[in-house]
Amino acid sequence: MTPQSDLPIAVIGAGPVGLAAAVHLLEQGLPVKVYETGSGVASNLRDWGHVRVFTPWRYCIDHAARKLLEAHGWHMPEPDAFPTAGELVEHYLEPLAGLPELAPVIETGARVVGISRWGADKVLSKARETRPFMLVVETANGTRRDSARAVIDASGTWQMPNPLGAGGIAAEGEAENADRIAYGIPDILGRDRALYAGRTTLVAGSGHSAANALLDLARLADAEAGTASIWVTRGTDLVRIYGGGDADALPARGELGADVRELAESGRVSLVTGFATVAIRAQENRLIVEGETARGLRQIGPVDRIIAATGQRPDLSLTRELRLDLDPWLEGVKALGPLIDPNEHSCGDVPPHGHRELSHPEPDFYTVGIKSYGRAPTFLLLTGYEQVRSVAAALAGDMVSADAVQLVLPETGVCTVPSSSLGDASKGCCGGPAAKEADGCCVADVEAKAVGKGGCGCGVAA
Repeated sequence: MTPQSDLPIAVIGAGPVGLAAAVHLLEQGLPVKVYETGSGVASNLRDWGHVRVFTPWRYCIDHAARKLLEAHGWHMPEPDAFPTAGELVEHYLEPLAGLPELAPVIETGARVVGISRWGADKVLSKARETRPFMLVVETANGTRRDSARAVIDASGTWQMPNPLGAGGIAAEGEAENADRIAYGIPDILGRDRALYAGRTTLVAGSGHSAANALLDLARLADAEAGTASIWVTRGTDLVRIYGGGDADALPARGELGADVRELAESGRVSLVTGFATVAIRAQENRLIVEGETARGLRQIGPVDRIIAATGQRPDLSLTRELRLDLDPWLEGVKALGPLIDPNEHSCGDVPPHGHRELSHPEPDFYTVGIKSYGRAPTFLLLTGYEQVRSVAAALAGDMVSADAVQLVLPETGVCTVPSSSLGDASKGCCGGPAAKEADGCCVADVEAKAVGKGGCGCGVAA
């Protein structure tokens, strides 16, 4: 068996964070092998390439990757312009992957379907760390087993969409009607236009994917008669999607929330909140969606199409034989769970974290990128870039650099906080902190008091 010191570090996923990991590992002088399921790099981003992201170019590019690209004559796009996901691939990730330093270590069309230790399942403890990792890799030429000294899982969550069923399991009839359900963000104004023009579409979800789909459907309705949309959300508080408006440090994110709020309040989309989907039933070539509400069962429809913008979850099957320490409900790394739990947080203001938080009881295995957040939806690329910088330094033995984690994320201008935090106005909520001279815990509270309302205007009991 090849000595572990001569084996590469395996990076699973050639998206923005996976490629950044490869750059940082090469910068540390470490051998690396990148596995990408798709036929080209960043296959997940290509699926929603028509969508404009709400982070400008300066927040989308890893500093070490930029340095390497510029050494080969690459020029940074306008830093304050907002690229689409497709433009990120075309103008950043494809040039990066094509560099002579990276191209030889990237294998596309290679799906990692299982990871273990050579000769040891997860039960065996004796000398476990001395055994190389074994990766089961499926390719067009068959299945093989590769060895690795360490593994960085940057495979993301995009290929594992949550079902429509509010209980986390597919709703009754969801599988049978899958041909009329799109998961994620379909290209409503482009390649998928014919599926939605002149039809009624139900959009389920309360995140940015739902907002993008609803706004595209509204634009389509302006051009195509008979196009209509219904928006259903499981929760009743839409402050997370409506966002902090002008208080958001990422203006495009604030604008997205403001636009979808205006759309809902104008009546151009029919909004149903507090609706937990339980069943989808076919009726004369259309669909009826059934859900539980505070007043009992309710049916919505008939509709022609459904867009399930209900988020994603990590694929845990490939790491079943490894000793991972995961948050019990988010399924991300355990150390991050309490900091990003969407039941408590909507800021996305996760503190700086690096190799120590991203490691597991399985030595030399790290979960990074959006997969480190599990089912939480507040991940930003800046977070992933700092994660892999720290991990690469740790694998190189430079613990001083690995522990010197620095991460400054743009504030959202909207945050939910536990009642115990209301006394700390710096933590903000509901549109950002109140002005210092105002009598309120936040913007929404001040506005509520101004019109004579009692209690806390952000909906948290004072």
